[in-house]
Amino acid sequence: MNKNSIIFSITLTFVITFIVIIFSFLTLYISNDKREEELIKKSNHEMSKIFLREHRFNGYSKELEEILGFMNFSLITDKELQNSILNNKNTKLFESKYKQRHGLYIKNLKLDNINYVYIKTPRNSFMLVNENNFNGNKNIIIFIFILVFALFIFLYTSTVKKLKPLSDLKDDVHKLADENFEISCATDKKDEISQLANEFDRSAKKLKKLKESRNIFIRNIMHELKTPITKGRFLTELENNEENSLKMKKVFYRLEALINEFASIEELISTKKELNIKEYYLDDLVDDAIDLLMCSEKSVIRDFENVKVNVDFKLFSIAIKNMIDNGIKYSPNNKVTIKIEDKNIVFENEGNDLKYDLEKYFEPFFKGDDVKSNQSFGLGLYIVKHILDAHKFDFKHRFKENKNFFYIKC
Repeated sequence: MNKNSIIFSITLTFVITFIVIIFSFLTLYISNDKREEELIKKSNHEMSKIFLREHRFNGYSKELEEILGFMNFSLITDKELQNSILNNKNTKLFESKYKQRHGLYIKNLKLDNINYVYIKTPRNSFMLVNENNFNGNKNIIIFIFILVFALFIFLYTSTVKKLKPLSDLKDDVHKLADENFEISCATDKKDEISQLANEFDRSAKKLKKLKESRNIFIRNIMHELKTPITKGRFLTELENNEENSLKMKKVFYRLEALINEFASIEELISTKKELNIKEYYLDDLVDDAIDLLMCSEKSVIRDFENVKVNVDFKLFSIAIKNMIDNGIKYSPNNKVTIKIEDKNIVFENEGNDLKYDLEKYFEPFFKGDDVKSNQSFGLGLYIVKHILDAHKFDFKHRFKENKNFFYIKC
């Protein structure tokens, strides 16, 4: 065990404390033994005086028998039993008195936790059994010691058990330092170490999500910047006139819009972005999406009466842009139709049915088996799903009559 560890320090503290407790109980037990012995001596002494006085005048009378019973003593009259007790090698003699003037000899004996008083007179000998129970305190001390010992062991094991997650947490910190975010140290316990573990687990998951969003951010930039850069390079090779200059400005506008779009997506995915929700016309949102995509107006068929929706303009335009992009990319006629059906915004395009469940396409970097999917980074629907979840909108798909229908329920 590491001598610098908290568990070692706690174990050492518990061991020292336990030794002190044992020493304290041992001292208490020994002092109680001495106290019990003094009580036995006193009890035997008093009974001996009463017995000798009463026996001298009245012999072993009914009154003497009653006095013995009252004081929890009894008389052993069997001489053989007396001798066996006296001569037993296990019999302990803890006090004896001899009065030469009266020829009196008294012994306090103990055998098998039973106390005896042996009285020897010039004429006769007697043995009394002291039936008083002086072990009450001793039993209480033993019981309390066992109780304290059990409680002590329980506290030690529970303390060490509570500290055990610290060791696991240390290993998880090493993993995190190596950018390994596959960490799971969450617990339902409420102590401070468990709370620390839960916070660390939450931070690790947040960092993992942040790393994923960075990857998505970078790949999305690579993908989205291709079109305006290609157009820009092409325009630089054309004649420098007002028309081409206007087109070049649009390219830079597109690049600036893309950067803003990337920033919004990265913020949405990596953090809990506060949405700026207001009422906007759907037509305006579609216009902004077409500008972001830099596609032809003829590729987007608007089959709806202009309606208002409560959305975050910037983010929802990005979602519409990705839906239009998917519709154009995967339809043979390169067209997508936008409709309104029962408060649903519907994106309709010709093409084949999805080969996988819709949920599969929500995963980052997932691409289907279509040839055109190789031109994509597999982020379109992933970003759409995040934006719709932030708005708490439902998203569904249906295939009918060789057409795909994507529904956004606002």
